[in-house]
Amino acid sequence: MAGRHTIILMQPSQNRATRTFMDFNSVNHALDGICGLYERKIRDINPMARDLTYDINDLYNFIDGLTDISALVFDRSLHAFLPYDRRWIKQEMFQHLKRLAQQ
Repeated sequence: MAGRHTIILMQPSQNRATRTFMDFNSVNHALDGICGLYERKIRDINPMARDLTYDINDLYNFIDGLTDISALVFDRSLHAFLPYDRRWIKQEMFQHLKRLAQQ
C-alpha cells in the first residue's frame, strides 16, 4: 500500500471540536503518523522517560480510546478515496509493525 495517498480522519474526544485530519503520501506513513501520536501522548504523560516502549495492545487501546478514527485511501483505478474503519486501521497497523520488526 505504499504510495497511496491516505487521509486519517479522527476525533480524539466526545467534543466535536476535536475533529481533525492528517494527510499522508502512503498508508505506511499514515500508520507511522498514528504511532507518532501515541508516542507523543506517552511523552506527555511521562516527560522524564528517555526510552519509549509499548506493544501492539497498547497501541490498539490508544486507537480504541479515540472517539472516532477512519482512513480514506486513494484508489488509482477508481480515481477516488475508499473509506476504511478502525478495525482495518488496526489490522494494517499489525501488518505494518510486523514488517518493520522483520527488517
